[in-house]
Amino acid sequence: MTANVITQTMTQAHCQQQLVIAVSSRALFALDEGNAVYELGGVSAYAKYQIEREHDILAPGVAFSLVKKLLHLNQYGSHVEVILLSRNSADTGLRVFNSIQHYGLNIKRAVFTSGVSPHGYATAFHSHLFLSANPNDVRAALDAGCAAATIFPARTIDDSEEQVRIAFDGDAVIFSDEAERVFQEQGLAAFNASEREFAHRPLGRGPLQGFLLALHRLQQQLPPARNLIRTALITARSAPTHERVIRTFRSWNIRIDEVLFLGGLAKDEFLRTFRADIFFDDQQTHCLLASRHVATGHVPHGCENN
Repeated sequence: MTANVITQTMTQAHCQQQLVIAVSSRALFALDEGNAVYELGGVSAYAKYQIEREHDILAPGVAFSLVKKLLHLNQYGSHVEVILLSRNSADTGLRVFNSIQHYGLNIKRAVFTSGVSPHGYATAFHSHLFLSANPNDVRAALDAGCAAATIFPARTIDDSEEQVRIAFDGDAVIFSDEAERVFQEQGLAAFNASEREFAHRPLGRGPLQGFLLALHRLQQQLPPARNLIRTALITARSAPTHERVIRTFRSWNIRIDEVLFLGGLAKDEFLRTFRADIFFDDQQTHCLLASRHVATGHVPHGCENN
């Protein structure tokens, strides 16, 4: 076996034992003010603005609480790594690193691309998820086969609880959009009939299935009594379309802690009750409602986003 093959095999085995999250600087910290300077004055004005303030600590962004909680899991023997991917230059990124150190976030790896999309590095780092405020970067990451979501502006909450709570929509997020296409093209009655007919046929894998699987593996590594990760499926589906969902999770050997079949009800109040640290959905209208209460990631995948 060659050295390259051995290295690749070791890397793949290591990735299976850990959770790797890539996050942009604008998702991790509140950089809207600096971004506005860039939009008005260009690169030079932005660089001057950030360098003059490189010792001013940035406020937490939408993904900050989630990142902080995930990194905290390493105290219990898990393997979570967060990687910073930023369009900043190394010069303007110094303020970001100073803020990382201030908050005690154990983030050691970072990429600064000086304005170029960093999405390709999410795949190079074998990331299970890429979170960014830039929708173009997210779409490019998804097209490259990396799970990704666009962080919506939301009220940030510093949640002191240890438990990480992550909620997902189903179709076109965890699952493929095959069933959603039937609903969009043929209507509810055809969708219900199709799901009953194929109840024993597992749904295809959606863009965030691998991330959910990595979370499931992480749950198995952590002390069961502490219940440090809790997952939820919050879907507009209802009976009789529930059975295919349940059997799909069985076929993947994935445990999900809560499943809510809402039958078309709005999801925002249920997300607030679940107290999600983040929620993923493929439809922007659902994301807008959810972001009033919880951090929300839009997954631009499937027929709703063509």
